[in-house]
Amino acid sequence: MEYDYSKLLGRIKEICGGQSIFAKKMGLSDRSISLKLNNKMAWKQPEMLRAAQVLDFPPSDIQAYFFTLKVQNA
Repeated sequence: MEYDYSKLLGRIKEICGGQSIFAKKMGLSDRSISLKLNNKMAWKQPEMLRAAQVLDFPPSDIQAYFFTLKVQNA
């Protein structure tokens, strides 16, 4: 099962300008952020809450940013 992080990526670009700045604000490496956004490593709950703070969206929106399933093409 893979998640679609396009909404999260858009918010990262809007607020931080790019993944590198987002990674610094999150206290994570660029590599960790890349792995998480490419479904190679799972997001931890505290990271999701921190992302909501960094990207200025309410925790109630976490589901839309982190749990939208990627649609598989047939």
